Amino acid sequence: MREMLDAKLKRFEELEQQLVDPDVLADPSRVAAVSREHGSLARLAGKYRRFKQINEEIAETSTLIEGDDLEMRQLAEAEIPALKEDRETVWNELLDLTVGGEDANRTRIVMEIRAGTGGDEAALFARDLYEMYKHHAETKNWKVQIMDHSPTELGGFKEISLALEGEGVFRELQYESGGHRVQRVPDTETKGRIHTSAATVAVMPEPEDVEINLKQDDYRIDKFHASGPGGQHVNKTESAIRLTHHESGIVVQCQDEKSQHKNLAKALRVLKTRLYEARRQEENQKRADARRTLVGSGDRSQRIRTYNFPENRVSDHRINLTLYKLDNIIAGNLQPVTDALIEHDRTTLRSSMGTIE
Repeated sequence: MREMLDAKLKRFEELEQQLVDPDVLADPSRVAAVSREHGSLARLAGKYRRFKQINEEIAETSTLIEGDDLEMRQLAEAEIPALKEDRETVWNELLDLTVGGEDANRTRIVMEIRAGTGGDEAALFARDLYEMYKHHAETKNWKVQIMDHSPTELGGFKEISLALEGEGVFRELQYESGGHRVQRVPDTETKGRIHTSAATVAVMPEPEDVEINLKQDDYRIDKFHASGPGGQHVNKTESAIRLTHHESGIVVQCQDEKSQHKNLAKALRVLKTRLYEARRQEENQKRADARRTLVGSGDRSQRIRTYNFPENRVSDHRINLTLYKLDNIIAGNLQPVTDALIEHDRTTLRSSMGTIE
């Protein structure tokens, strides 16, 4: 925890220096990226600076207790309890800000939703998840942008990629990564049988350009005609873009825009996010023992939640949470689930922390 906070404060101070660097100021796009990252770290860095300051004050005051001056010793003894109380308050606030890991304060994410087993019903479920997240984002005043999607003839999605931006977006939505299962009677089912289908969700913090050094030689660009459900052409120009990263083999495509330039810009954002996510998961794996009990692991192969429509039930299997208000949750009121997951991580984190001295 302390190492992470020290690293974040160091990064914040580096960004402070970059914001007065003439070379940085000469590049508007770099200024924007540095400013966003600086803003996302501001609260955490400010709290940690205050925590360190209080610790220094406690240390200085403690030396007075050991002195010969009786009056100063009495003043010091009276001050220390209040300082320790302040330190405890700031430490708890720091814990709340760091629930969810090092990227908890990211304000931009890429979310990918993919239909799993279940054919057309799985694709319709993927659509329902997209609608749920979109409506939830509206209640939080987050911006939502479709990066790419593959619709089906029945109105579902084989997959859809979104960019979301806003305060707390990664801290809250990271818990959605994993396998989602639905149990319901499909509209196409004539005998009233309940079917089980699945979809997977991946939530990845979007890095700033300055964090991922991506050169044009690092990837291959393929251009092709955009197409829709059933394979029919949406347009006759090669506006769709596919990027293949040579080293990792990661493939990203985008065809939502009519402009090739806009599709390329979107695809690059997703590719950088995927690369950052791969690096993040590698680092998380190194700390797997420490994070084993935390629920925001981001493992999309893990079945995290079941949506049972006949019983109007949502069950989150990671924390044994069951709520009988599926209709509200699928309509976009995801907060009860999110709050329970954050509280579980907060409790786990606090119980694992040692002394704050």
